[in-house]
Amino acid sequence: MSKRRVEKRESIENPTVPVSSENFLSFFGMGTTKLPRVTIDRALTVPAVLCAVAFLSRTLAALPLHAYRRTNDSSVKLTGKLQTIIHENPNDQMDSFKFRQYFWQQVFTGGRGLAWIERSGASFEHIWPMDPARTSIRRVGIRGELVYSCDGIDYHASDVIDVPFMLRSNMTGHYGPIALAGKAIQLALAMNDYAATFFAGGGIPPLALEGPMPAGKDAMARAMADIHRSVDEAKNADKPVFPIPPGYKLNPVGFDPAKGQMTEARRFQNEEFARAWQMPLAFMQDLTKGTFNNVEQQDINLVKHLIMHWATALEGELNLKLWGRMNDKRYVEHNLDGLQRGDFLSRLNGLARAIQTAQLTPNEARGIENRPRHDNPAADQLLVQGATVVLGTSPAPGTSIPSEPSAESATPTDGANDDNQD
Repeated sequence: MSKRRVEKRESIENPTVPVSSENFLSFFGMGTTKLPRVTIDRALTVPAVLCAVAFLSRTLAALPLHAYRRTNDSSVKLTGKLQTIIHENPNDQMDSFKFRQYFWQQVFTGGRGLAWIERSGASFEHIWPMDPARTSIRRVGIRGELVYSCDGIDYHASDVIDVPFMLRSNMTGHYGPIALAGKAIQLALAMNDYAATFFAGGGIPPLALEGPMPAGKDAMARAMADIHRSVDEAKNADKPVFPIPPGYKLNPVGFDPAKGQMTEARRFQNEEFARAWQMPLAFMQDLTKGTFNNVEQQDINLVKHLIMHWATALEGELNLKLWGRMNDKRYVEHNLDGLQRGDFLSRLNGLARAIQTAQLTPNEARGIENRPRHDNPAADQLLVQGATVVLGTSPAPGTSIPSEPSAESATPTDGANDDNQD
């Protein structure tokens, strides 16, 4: 029994051929266009992504970080090796800023920051960054303890500082912001590529030649070459007009940036990435909707609703991994007031207010500004404004409270208020 030969007809009139964009374009030999693949390196070529990652990592790295010990009365800042590791140099190759900037860059790109605590007995020697791309995480034993494997070496969870952007349901994997915002990044990359191609072509959109077409493949190729040569000569000569053969017409194909509203679309991408990294839009360098008041409020929201959250995440990991879950004496803490360091007037006004209300001594305020201590013993005393007394008591001897002006003295003399007279 011979097999019947079935005729295969490539026609969009055939009901068995789906009329979709993919098949329609492939029928005419145009194929399909795929969005660019997203990697961390490619994503960082999008300016808005680069801005979010660089801004957050540098801001968190610049926050002062200190170790303290709780006492019965207050907390005392620790000194010695531990303070050096936490605040100044975590290891022999990196200072605190460089170490924490790298750490947070991993959180805000791939989605996880890792670091290993090197111990010598009960003391701490170094804190070393770990590359999350070369680290695998698994659970072992009946209790399901976490083990981090990097370059063939296993590290116990109690020695690893681990801050994920967002944990998966299995609590070992994680989500990264670049992967979660992958579609938006693909669109931004495609628009960048389109703009680069468009302007690399002298701002001339794709063109279609309309008119009597020459017969034959070679003749068609020569006609296209003539048109390309005319366009290139016009671009190189900076001429606004170039000739084409009689009876032919060039029509643009697709949208130019203005008609396609690519500028507005690329600006909208800033809002998309601000949502992905939970950043106020003003800190994405987009002030199209910014005013003096709302930018100031965004500055406050940045500290309250973003920086404080990530600072707390790192503090919790350091406190747990350095001293264990039962520790209640020692802790590390960021000084969020460091974000106000650049505002000189506000900083001085705040310190003056704290001194006048007995919250800081003058020497403590000088220490915040990294100024030397003053030798006067009064500089170590808590001070308060004069005539501040408990309600219902008399002021201390030697102090005077200015009296209210009497009705007679408050009445202007004749001619003293001539400007208000008729």
